[in-house]
Amino acid sequence: MKRAFLCACLFASALRSLSAQDFLDQLHQALTISFFDDRVRARASGLLDLEYYHYPQPAPGLIEAMGHDLFAPRLSVFVDAKIGPHVYFFAQSRVDTGFDPSDLGAEWRLDEYALRITPWDDGRFNLQLGRFPTVIGGWIQRHLSWDNPFINAPIPYDGVSLVSDRELPFTGQSFRRVPAFDKYEFLPIVWGPAYTLGASVAGRIGIFEYAAAMKNAAVSSRPEAWEEFNFHYPTYELRLGVRPNQAWNFGLSGAVGPYLLPDAHPMPAQSDRGDFYQYVLSQDVSYGRGHFQIWAEAFVSRFEVPRLGNADMFAYYIEAKYRITPQLFAALRWNQEFFVTADDPAGRPVSRAHDVLRIDGALGYRFTAYTQLKLQYSLARGDFISDNLHGTFAAQFTVRF
Repeated sequence: MKRAFLCACLFASALRSLSAQDFLDQLHQALTISFFDDRVRARASGLLDLEYYHYPQPAPGLIEAMGHDLFAPRLSVFVDAKIGPHVYFFAQSRVDTGFDPSDLGAEWRLDEYALRITPWDDGRFNLQLGRFPTVIGGWIQRHLSWDNPFINAPIPYDGVSLVSDRELPFTGQSFRRVPAFDKYEFLPIVWGPAYTLGASVAGRIGIFEYAAAMKNAAVSSRPEAWEEFNFHYPTYELRLGVRPNQAWNFGLSGAVGPYLLPDAHPMPAQSDRGDFYQYVLSQDVSYGRGHFQIWAEAFVSRFEVPRLGNADMFAYYIEAKYRITPQLFAALRWNQEFFVTADDPAGRPVSRAHDVLRIDGALGYRFTAYTQLKLQYSLARGDFISDNLHGTFAAQFTVRF
């Protein structure tokens, strides 16, 4: 695995040559087509990510792998099509080892596909139908590898809690850290970009932005469920934003919807998944000027746990990026997650989990307009099983086409 990533780094050096740059320029042009005097225009593009992780056990975040080393390649292909000035279609397909890095083998998925209708040219209103990311939060706008200054997601999007959508506890005593449990059975506040099915309206009026959506699954739902749920128990999402100038952006978001899987067990008598909800409230702010950018988000989430009561979480992060040269940048992120729960009917806490602190530091270098290398080290205290301090090294080489 280390040799494979070393080969990727050597490949990056080779791509700096003029001939490689010319080839990617030509490929970019070849993947764009138009018809009817450019009234219909379509473009294919993509990202090839080669990722390497060295980590302790249990693996951090949503990584699902044994051992201490993982090589996880990923190919993402995007299709964007515009039909006239008011109709737009986009899709994303991926070949990788799982939506989150894993050692489970390669798979192919269609993660996104949506149709967007924009009746007016000023962007005051957009109607979107299909499968697309959640509208809440601020990190979603930069979650792809080329735009994210880090390799992983902030902790609200990949920090695993003790709330399961499948294995339901009987008492607060059983709802605690159990090493025999599979960490992947439990949920973060928001599972990455949450590519769920639904419809949304969004737009901008002056300095104000809005987005509202009805989706088929909760923002914490796992990737395997994003397309399986129907709309019998929908999730509702809302974000209101203010962009007073080019430097500042402020947002307030909320979501509510049932989070349990249809096969969640054991369910209380005379109840179903529609009786137990996840509630999310978040605030986000960003600032950018010159070589410096900063982002921050804070989340409060409540899960209604069958038989027990409420399991609450608070998580936030502060992230900064500084462009040292036109090609070299550095980034630093501070993440924390806290578990604040009520007592079950027997007087015991609904969940007992360690509060989590994680610091992420990254260096990135863009060899060309199409290639990028990122190196990251994360130091964390508190995880799914213990309160020990542990470190994770990650590297990511990206080719954009």
